[in-house]
Amino acid sequence: MTEEKMMEAAEKGTIRIADEVVAIIAGLAATEIEGVAGMSGGVVGGIAEILGRKNLSKGVKVEVGEKEAAIDIYIIVEFGVRIPDVSLKIQENVKQAIETMTGLAVVETNVHVQGVVFPEPETAKEDEHRVK
Repeated sequence: MTEEKMMEAAEKGTIRIADEVVAIIAGLAATEIEGVAGMSGGVVGGIAEILGRKNLSKGVKVEVGEKEAAIDIYIIVEFGVRIPDVSLKIQENVKQAIETMTGLAVVETNVHVQGVVFPEPETAKEDEHRVK
């Protein structure tokens, strides 16, 4: 931001973006990436809990300052994906989404992989359709 724009913004007042808003943007950006099964609400009894789309901000922790933000994202990946590649795509997408929508500079995006989702076995699907 140029000095002229900063002076103009100071004359008009301040803009404060709630942490929750930044967390929702980060959660949406993370779940757009192929290979992400969902956001993680933490590990309960040794099993990572997958959150639905309504709880995207629950799998994200943010620190928001006046001009910068730091993001921690907790995800569950699909079995068979290359985790470093998925994590890098998440970092790039989250950074771009937050910086574009809020104007905050993202100083770090930490991705925490909390679990892996395995595909359902075919035999389980067949058993559902059998008459008993």
